[in-house]
Amino acid sequence: MIYLTGDLHGDLERFKSKEMKKLKKGDTLIVCGDFGFLWDGSKKETSVLKKLSKLKYQILFVEGTHDNLDLIGQYPVEEWNGGKVRRIAENVLKLERGSVFTIEGKKLFAFGGGESTDMDIRVSDGTWWPQELPEMSEIDAAWAELARHDNQVDVIITHECSSTVRRFIDMDSDHTNLMIHFFDQLCEKVEFKRWYFGCYHTDKIIPPRYYAMFEKVLPLE
Repeated sequence: MIYLTGDLHGDLERFKSKEMKKLKKGDTLIVCGDFGFLWDGSKKETSVLKKLSKLKYQILFVEGTHDNLDLIGQYPVEEWNGGKVRRIAENVLKLERGSVFTIEGKKLFAFGGGESTDMDIRVSDGTWWPQELPEMSEIDAAWAELARHDNQVDVIITHECSSTVRRFIDMDSDHTNLMIHFFDQLCEKVEFKRWYFGCYHTDKIIPPRYYAMFEKVLPLE
């Protein structure tokens, strides 16, 4: 079974929740950005990752705006289930932008990233990374990958969402950037059944097929 949740921000206590405990061996948990367990590379963080590696299910995540992208970038890229990943631990994988994965017979398109509203403050203490937002080459590669699948997937996994969907979660829908523009085009050009995203720290279903994820753990429908 595939389950999805939102921003963890490195909070190990989330894995002790009643909802998380229902995951069993062979299941998959997908985190929609801000995984947060790769931040400073400390001994404590390494110890926490070892604890996660002992869980009976696998953990997949896309990057958000509170993940150390330089640190994550030190892990080599490998092929996995049709797409590209970085293997953090045996059961913990970071899904690379623009890949399409086949998991339990479902096609999932992953595209992490976001835009930190407090980037000016975070630049000064080294906790902001310019690669949070994609380059045009990454978007071109994503379109090429989607074309290989005839622009048809079952699920889209991101941290941010399209500008249209943002209006339903009371955010400033007027702001845009290259990634949000790309997501707007996805809505128009790609056939999909469900789109799950994190970022906004709210659990909300936006009919007919968008899911804002935070603390809930939902099975993939």
